Formats: sequence, structure tokens, C-alpha cells
Amino acid sequence: MLLSATAFSLGLTACSVMNPDSASTQKRLALENCRRLLGNPDYPAICYSGHRKDTRTAENTPGIEETKEDLRILSAMGIKLIRTYNTTLFPHSARILQSIRELRKENPDFEMYVMLGAWIQCRNALQEDPDHSSQDTEGNRREIETAIRMAHEYPDIVKIIAVGNEAMVHWQVHFVSAQVILEWVKVLQEARCDGRMPGGTLITTSDNWAALGGEKQYHSEPLAELMRRLDFLSLHTYAFHDTYYNPALRWSPLPDETNLPVAEQISRSIERAVNLQKKQVQAVRDYLNELGIDKEIHIGETGWASQDNSHYGDEGTCAASEYTAKLFYDAVQKWIQENNLTCFYFEAFDEPWKSKGTDGSEGHFGLFTVDGKARYALWDLVDEGLFEGLSREGSPIVKTHGGDVSALLKKLKAPKHLKYKPATNQE
Repeated sequence: MLLSATAFSLGLTACSVMNPDSASTQKRLALENCRRLLGNPDYPAICYSGHRKDTRTAENTPGIEETKEDLRILSAMGIKLIRTYNTTLFPHSARILQSIRELRKENPDFEMYVMLGAWIQCRNALQEDPDHSSQDTEGNRREIETAIRMAHEYPDIVKIIAVGNEAMVHWQVHFVSAQVILEWVKVLQEARCDGRMPGGTLITTSDNWAALGGEKQYHSEPLAELMRRLDFLSLHTYAFHDTYYNPALRWSPLPDETNLPVAEQISRSIERAVNLQKKQVQAVRDYLNELGIDKEIHIGETGWASQDNSHYGDEGTCAASEYTAKLFYDAVQKWIQENNLTCFYFEAFDEPWKSKGTDGSEGHFGLFTVDGKARYALWDLVDEGLFEGLSREGSPIVKTHGGDVSALLKKLKAPKHLKYKPATNQE
């Protein structure tokens, strides 16, 4: 699936006015980048954040050697495109870029590129009373300016910049309006015009499908202009969370499935889950069609947690399990391959800080555990010997559960109908 020339036309209007030759060059470079990286099965993608501790601080951000250790593991999987999340909040992105450069010097055949995330948030995002009517102007400016500098410093590595991460969807504590994201996209476009970053750098925003126009409550003129300016859409879709929050997903067995083996019930529920994600992508595409916009959509995030102690665990929807996560992973791989999609699968490694070191689902989306064990979805790769000689946290890459499938099957529970009930003001 190639990005059409019209997908870039409006985004380059400012360049066209300033310098028609520059606009033509940028369009060509961006199209070349898109054809090479996006929708190309030779460039598998993944979300990568390597924080290994129960808290995330600058002090315990992975160092260069730890980062190189992770990148070697991902490269062994065939990953060539990774996604990061911020440029200044922690030194992680800077170390990732440095690590890739050093790995290339060590081995000229090492190939990896980055979709660099710039974190955008509202004023007082992490305080008791976040102000969603205004943005953290100085913090957001630092993120964008650093992204521009990194793209300039690492032109052979940074190929995409994503403005914000789920920054427009209303349920996020840091959300801002589409107008805010649009403003920073324009800043990046100006930097691409005047040569402060490479002309072929792709610009996007990575957000929930609803906030990208999949739900009408988000439709607005600023969002429409944003859609016109982006080089492609990086869409998030999480059927895992929909097992609890979204009534549109029938996660529990249908009446004619209740007597099937539990593994078969899960398989059918996963099929419905992926079909729901396809409908969410189509809802965004329908919005683009309404606007008359020809734009590629790729998957900025989707994933499935392997354990949970709350809504998705044994007392919830029973969605969180390593066995179920493999079925979802395999189904997603089939979906993206059949439709020439790039999918930044979420995520490479578990990040304990996301669930404060507990069994909460947010800390257990990784294809690898913190100590480098490959989850069930990747057992075949271990059997192929792809990770021989590699390690994480001093441990070799081996299978979880000692490679015993029966240990996983013993823990299986049938999908359960347990839906989210919004809080009311009534006593």
C-alpha cells in the first residue's frame, strides 16, 4: 500500500509558497521513505521502551549497553523500525539513537530506524487538577525542538516524528485539543521546509482511533486540517481493553460456543476482537473519505497483556493470559500482512513501572519479560535459535514456563462477559 502523492499536497503548501523546488524535493523524499518503510513486510515494527525498574526516573533509564542489548534482541527478531515516546522527559530516546549508531559502526549490516515520539501534554498534566483547556507550552516546545534536532543529527535513523501519544483522546490525563497537535505539526513542517531537519522526514500523530475521527464527538475543523497535513495516520486500537470497556465487542462465548473447549472459545473471541479493530480502522477511513482525504493508515499501537490483577484477570474478563496473547499476536500478524500495514506492536519488553511493580496489565504487554524470557508468542523464534548468544539482565533468552505448553493450558479460563459500568452521580 503506497502513500499517494495527494496525501502530501496540503501538508507542503507552505513550502510551495516559500520554495517550489523544495516542496517537490520533500514530496519525493517523503514518498520514497514511505514506500520503503511503511506497509513493507521487510521492515517489521515494534514499540520500544526499555525501562526495567518499578519506577521510571532519569537515573534508572537504561544505559547505552543495556539499550544495545535490547536492540540486538529486537534485531534478531527481524525488527527494523521502532517507536519511541518522548525526547526530553527521560534520556532514553537519545540513548536509543546513540546505540543504533554505535551498533551500525560495530556491524555495517545492522539496520534499524526510529519513529521518534514527541510527548505533548496539557497544562498541569500530572498534577491534581490538569487544565485541558491549555497546553504545557514550554514542555511541548522542548519536546518538538529536541525532535527536530535529533532528526537533523541522526538523518539516517530518524525517519518519522510522531507528535503526541494518545494526546487527543479525552480519557487521557494529559489530553489536549486537536488544535494543539496541529500547531506543533505546523512547526515540524516549517522545520522540514527550511532545512532544520531532513526533507524526507515523515510527520504524524499517534492516537486512539476514536480521536482520529472514528467517533463523531471528535470531529472538528482543526482535526480535519490536521488530517490533511499529516503524512500518514498512526492509529491505536486495543481490543484487549475493549473486552471490558466496549459493549460493541462480544468477548464472552456466543450461545452456540459455550460447550466448546475453552481454547476454542478463546480463539473465536479473538477473531471477534480483531474484527472489531478492523471496524475501528474503517471508521477512521470513513471519516477521511467524508473529508475527501486520501491518506494511509497504519497501526501505531495494538497489543495484548499476558496477565492482570483487575478488570482483565480471573475476576474480570479473563482476557489477560499468555496463551490468549499469542492468539492475538498471530491474528494481528495475519491481518497486517494481508493488508500491507505497518504495525508498531505494543510492546517489546514488559515495563514494571506502568503497573508500579504489581501484576496490573499495563506492565505486562511485553513479548519479553523484564529478565528476557520470550513469551509464548515468540517460542518458535527461540526454537529457531535466533536469540543464541543474546541476553537481558544477565539471563539468556529462553522460553517462559520452561517451554511447557501444558502449564499455559492449565491456567486457561473461558472469556467472561464483564462490562464496564460508568460511574454516576447518584448515591
